[in-house]
Amino acid sequence: MKRLAIYLVAEPETPELAEAAVEGGADLLELGIPFSDPLAEGPTIRLASERALSRGMRTRQCLECIAAVRERVDVPLVPMTYAAILEAYGYDRFVADARAAGATSAIVVDLPVEEHREVARVQLVAPTSTDERIAACAEATEGWLYLVTLTGTTGARDDVSPALAGLVERTRALTDVPLYAGFGISTPAHAAAVAELADGVVVGSRAVEVAVEGPEALRVYVASLRAAIDAAVPA
Repeated sequence: MKRLAIYLVAEPETPELAEAAVEGGADLLELGIPFSDPLAEGPTIRLASERALSRGMRTRQCLECIAAVRERVDVPLVPMTYAAILEAYGYDRFVADARAAGATSAIVVDLPVEEHREVARVQLVAPTSTDERIAACAEATEGWLYLVTLTGTTGARDDVSPALAGLVERTRALTDVPLYAGFGISTPAHAAAVAELADGVVVGSRAVEVAVEGPEALRVYVASLRAAIDAAVPA
């Protein structure tokens, strides 16, 4: 079965939203630790991060949020953050505290694969990555490899990036680790198209937008993605 990963920013309401996402069919949750300068993020997640920071969501509060999510759901939880956050908090301390909170691994968007190997994390590759880089990231990745479908920031797009098929083909020739694709995926049609290529589909910005409407709206949205994926690629 193709996997569905949903991204949410860590905020006070996130545990309830996370539970709704899992009820809708999410297999994995990425939980964003807000950062004041999120280089990889488009306007939706930037605004959500600013909102979370204004409400006092710092690293410790985000880890407490992850622990609260873990009490409600039994799916992999992957905090997504930036190297500056870990520098300030302490790499070893973050690893220990995230594990204690129930995190499964992590994504550190701007931390090169060669650095801080003590942080078990999902590696990211993009259409611009060389085969050598893809192979190195695949060897070091934790559980699955994140395929960034396009060059640019997160955010809903009209169409699935045409670069994804080529990236999947190149990556599959280099590794057999599961490949999850994200960035620019927002509609059920997008999710179905990506599921035909990759092992997992990651939806972020649109999920964050829908989450503002509350848990039930998010559950319905995630269920629409799940249904489209399952119809396109039956188990």
